[in-house]
Amino acid sequence: MNTIESWRSARTRQDLVLAPGEAVLGGGTWLYSEPQVGTSGLVDLATMRWPSIEDTPTGLRVGATCTVAELARIRRREGWAAHPIFFQAASALLASFKIWNMMTVGGNICRSYAAAAMVSLAAALDATALIWTADGGEYTLPVADIPTGNGTNRLAHGDVLRCIDIPAHALRARTAFRKTALVEIGRSAAVLTGRLDESGRAVFTITAATLRPVVLRYDALPSSVRLREDVLEADGYYTDPMGTADWRRAVSAVLLEEILEELRAWS
Repeated sequence: MNTIESWRSARTRQDLVLAPGEAVLGGGTWLYSEPQVGTSGLVDLATMRWPSIEDTPTGLRVGATCTVAELARIRRREGWAAHPIFFQAASALLASFKIWNMMTVGGNICRSYAAAAMVSLAAALDATALIWTADGGEYTLPVADIPTGNGTNRLAHGDVLRCIDIPAHALRARTAFRKTALVEIGRSAAVLTGRLDESGRAVFTITAATLRPVVLRYDALPSSVRLREDVLEADGYYTDPMGTADWRRAVSAVLLEEILEELRAWS
C-alpha cells in the first residue's frame, strides 16, 4: 500500500471522524489484499478496545473488532442450542487460521460480499447492527439488510459498525447449516441456514448464492413443497466463476429441504 501517508489510533468517537482519503482499519485482511489507490490514511479501530463478546440482558453482543477465531470458539452455554452455527459459519470462509485470527466480524459484514460468512451467521440469528455515524449519531438495522449487492451496502461514508446484537430467542433456537462449493477448497457458492425457535416459528436464509441475503420466515415449519417454491422464486441468484444462477437456485432448494427435515426431527 504505497499510497499511505498517515496512520493513527482511534481511542474516542471523535477519532473516528475521517479526514479526506482516510479509511477505517479493522483486521485489514481485505484492505491489505489489493491496491487502495484512493486511500492515503488509516484509522486503526483496535485501539478503541471494544469487548469482543459480551453477555447482555437481551442476548449476546459481538464487537465489530471481534475476530472470526474468537467467534468460532464460542461454546454452548446454559439454555443455548444455536452454538454450533458459530463455528459452522466461520468454516464457510475461504481462509487460513492466520486470516481467522486477524479478520474481524465487522470488517466481513461491512465488506458485504455475497459470500460474507459473518453476514450468513448474523442473518441466521436475527442479529442487528449498531452503526455510529460521523455526526455523532447512531442507528440500528438488521444485519441482513446491510448488503445491497455483492460488495455493496447501505452504509454511508463515515459510518462505523460498532457491534452486532444477537437476541436471546435466536441463541436458544435449534439451527441447521449447509454450504456447498464447486471445488473442495473454494469460496462458498451457497450457504443455507435454518432455525426453529422455541415458539415454533421457523427462519430459513440463503446467502452466497444470492447477491444479498434472502430471509424466509414462517409461523411454523413449512411443508417441503412450500419451502421449495419460496426458494425457487427468491430473487438475487447470480452467475460467476463459482457457479451459475440456475445451479445456485437448484442447490439452495435441495439443501434447504435437507435443513427442513433436520429441524423437523427436533420439533
